[in-house]
Amino acid sequence: MRLSDWLDKKEAEKVDVSQIALPTDLSYDEVPDETIFFKEINPCGFLCNENHPFSKVELFGHWYYCRGQDKKAGIHSSEMKWRLFTKDKDLALQTAKAHIE
Repeated sequence: MRLSDWLDKKEAEKVDVSQIALPTDLSYDEVPDETIFFKEINPCGFLCNENHPFSKVELFGHWYYCRGQDKKAGIHSSEMKWRLFTKDKDLALQTAKAHIE
């Protein structure tokens, strides 16, 4: 089952999908149709494999999956992770940008 189909099914069941946690089989198997936005704050350089604040918006069918780690968490933190599912592209982009600015 595709991620967008699963979200449509949950929405039809009257579940609030905006903050829903994905089943592991869906979150690893599907590649997004498009990455709309990505920004990372990584002053360490590309060789650092620690956590860095980031925001990402990916398109899965007609659903936008926004996720990231808030800039306020700081460099190398594992706190303040966030996610949002929406069909509204403008809301997705505004949310992603607000978390990284």
